[in-house]
Amino acid sequence: MTAHRMFLIVILLFAAFLFGSTVYVIYEGQQGLLLRLGKIMLDPETGTPAVKNPGIHFKIPLINTARIFDTRIQTLDIESSRIVTAEKKDVLVDYYVKWRITDLPLYFTRAGGNEFQAETLLKQKVNDGLRAEFGKRNIKEVVSGERSDIMSTLRKQADSGAKDLGIDVVDVRIKRIDLPPTVSNAIYDRMRAERERVATEHRAEGKSAAEAVRANADANVTVTLANAMSTSKQIRGEGDATASKIYAEAYSKDPSFYSFYRSLQVYKEVFKNKNDILVLKPDSQFFKYFNNTKGSEAESK
Repeated sequence: MTAHRMFLIVILLFAAFLFGSTVYVIYEGQQGLLLRLGKIMLDPETGTPAVKNPGIHFKIPLINTARIFDTRIQTLDIESSRIVTAEKKDVLVDYYVKWRITDLPLYFTRAGGNEFQAETLLKQKVNDGLRAEFGKRNIKEVVSGERSDIMSTLRKQADSGAKDLGIDVVDVRIKRIDLPPTVSNAIYDRMRAERERVATEHRAEGKSAAEAVRANADANVTVTLANAMSTSKQIRGEGDATASKIYAEAYSKDPSFYSFYRSLQVYKEVFKNKNDILVLKPDSQFFKYFNNTKGSEAESK
């Protein structure tokens, strides 16, 4: 490789470096500042800081420096911030803040162009407003009743305070409000004990009602059985009386037939089993209809 070619390569590399140090690109959703020796360069026409919008720009290498910032909406997410309510009780609040840069020169001046520093200052302002609003309300109000009002007030206060940083607060939202673990455990234990007490009362009332129903049922059963027994005895007595009357009338109409019929019934009951043995004299009264079909009346004649 000749010296002339080496010199040409060096010139081309220097030109590429010079071009790369001169040209810079700002994309959509970004803005930039041009710094000269660390100070913001001013617009020659207006005398105000020159804010560079999206596009291709040029700068003097080694003297001017381009700082590019994201001007889209950013999210600051804060978790477990401890806040004291009007009841002097600590709560843990999770919230987030939507913000964006609206005044880039002021943002660079106040926050040094450092996003972390800007978010730290913004977090401090929102926390101050959050403590002020929670300090006016009890837990019930901050959890349910006035939560929307708190977020609206916080957004207005944070936006007003963030104007000094060149920031516009778009929204402030509370994600979660919770009690510290030690307080939560105590509250849960108290709630559990209260529920157990109520459950015990309900069980006792149910047991008492069950015993009353059971006793009433037993009493009704006893009364019903007593009435049924009394009715059955009355009916049985009336039936026995009717049967006796029928028997008496039948006997009075034909005593000999009735005696014969009753003897047949006795024979039927005595001799219904073939294994039965009955030892009697042949002239016994039991066999009176076997000896003579007229029975005792025949014998008397």
